Amino acid sequence: MLHLLFTTVPTPGPAEDFDPNVVTPGVWGFVITFGIVVVVVLLIVDMVRRTRRVNYRAAINEQLDAEEAAAAEKD
Repeated sequence: MLHLLFTTVPTPGPAEDFDPNVVTPGVWGFVITFGIVVVVVLLIVDMVRRTRRVNYRAAINEQLDAEEAAAAEKD
């Protein structure tokens, strides 16, 4: 049964009618890919900035809480 499957599959012919301009993405493909890369890089930079901001705020809040606890112990 497998022998029939492999014998009926046609093999590709010669590539005489191959036109590389038809199968390449061209200028528009490059422009769109470049735009997607720029957007992704900007999103990553923004995400890193927001993550750092959250970490800094958490550290400051911990420091303020520690100072308030120390001030409460003195009183």
